[in-house]
Amino acid sequence: MSKLAGRLQTLGLLLPPPTRPPPGVVLPFAFVHVVGRRALISGHGPQNADGSFAQPLGKLGRELSVEQGYVAARLTALSMLGSLQRALGDLDRIGAWTRVFGMVNSASGFNRQPSVINGFSDLILELFGPEIGAHSRSAVGMAELPFDIPVEIEGEVELRG
Repeated sequence: MSKLAGRLQTLGLLLPPPTRPPPGVVLPFAFVHVVGRRALISGHGPQNADGSFAQPLGKLGRELSVEQGYVAARLTALSMLGSLQRALGDLDRIGAWTRVFGMVNSASGFNRQPSVINGFSDLILELFGPEIGAHSRSAVGMAELPFDIPVEIEGEVELRG
């Protein structure tokens, strides 16, 4: 068992299967695109264990609290890790998290996007440690996100040589 798989198991965390979009929706792109020693990670949202989008849906500061957004960002980290696992075969191939771009579906006046995206960052740091898990990050508010998901996060990792 890989080091990361062991950490996930110890924490009782499961990686979801590929995203299951709503009926009639086609997603014609790679969720992870490996270029040399870089893996570019497309935007991901929070998923249930069956691959569907996790509830609750909606805007932070209106339908959802900061705490609910934090959980959604944490679920999004698991979604990204699932895609990375499928693309790389082993999460231990990740040598460094380089950048993360967090988008938060925000009601007018909501300005706590960093607190929401901390759900993602905290889990990545817990799993990978400060040396590999440290990353640059942006957390911004968006007027709308696809399918009314509360957060969407994209990123990039560097692979071990």
